[in-house]
Amino acid sequence: MNSDGGYTIGLPPVATTYGGDIDALMMLLHVVMVAMFVIWGVYLAYCLFKYRATEGGKATYHQAGEKASFIPDGIILAFEVWLILAFGIPLWAELKQETPPVADSLEIHMVAEQFAWNFQYAGPDGKFGRRDTKFISASNPMGIDDDDPASADDVTTINNLYVPVDKPFILRMTSKDVIHDFQVTNFRNKQDVVPGMMTTLWFEPNRTGKYEIGCAQLCGLGHTKMVGNVFVKSQEEYDEWFKEELEYKLADAGTAPSSNS
Repeated sequence: MNSDGGYTIGLPPVATTYGGDIDALMMLLHVVMVAMFVIWGVYLAYCLFKYRATEGGKATYHQAGEKASFIPDGIILAFEVWLILAFGIPLWAELKQETPPVADSLEIHMVAEQFAWNFQYAGPDGKFGRRDTKFISASNPMGIDDDDPASADDVTTINNLYVPVDKPFILRMTSKDVIHDFQVTNFRNKQDVVPGMMTTLWFEPNRTGKYEIGCAQLCGLGHTKMVGNVFVKSQEEYDEWFKEELEYKLADAGTAPSSNS
């Protein structure tokens, strides 16, 4: 899907810092696989021609002194080992083992359900309000404890995730029913969301715009409708959006906003 919402041939534009590395690895794999296909195709055609049936010829299955060659297999094995050591392990470590420091990132909590994505943003106090399943209701899908002082300035959204551009973002995820899978193709990432577990996904968007969230794990009859959006905004636009959301929440609760809101 392109920036205008239309589908194009190939993957949509990259919108994260590590997306380019993933695309480069995928391109390398495709080039090598095409090269292998062409080489083996040419070799097959050569064998079909050289050893074609001839008048009076007799088929033989073993040539005198013939030995099996493991050179092609060795080349493929060496390439695969190099691919793992040079690309696979470093990229996996960057994406899954080296989460950016929380102090330098925006942290958001997410609770998935059939069939929606629920997001919780910590307020100016930097603390997330307590959550408990006993508080879950139609109006409170995340089960946030409204009596917890830390939740008074928290902001929640459903299916719409707002983040600032050029800033690391950490998403803490869990599910309250079945396994889901959070995926944003433009970000070149996906992560299982498992009931009873807290999984982590991070990315740093480097391009403003609207990007589709999809569930990459079959999760029920409404699976195809479990769609959301990530809105990547400038820092100023994000701050303005958060301020408006917080003021709306405080006004709805009858609480005056604090001076640092």
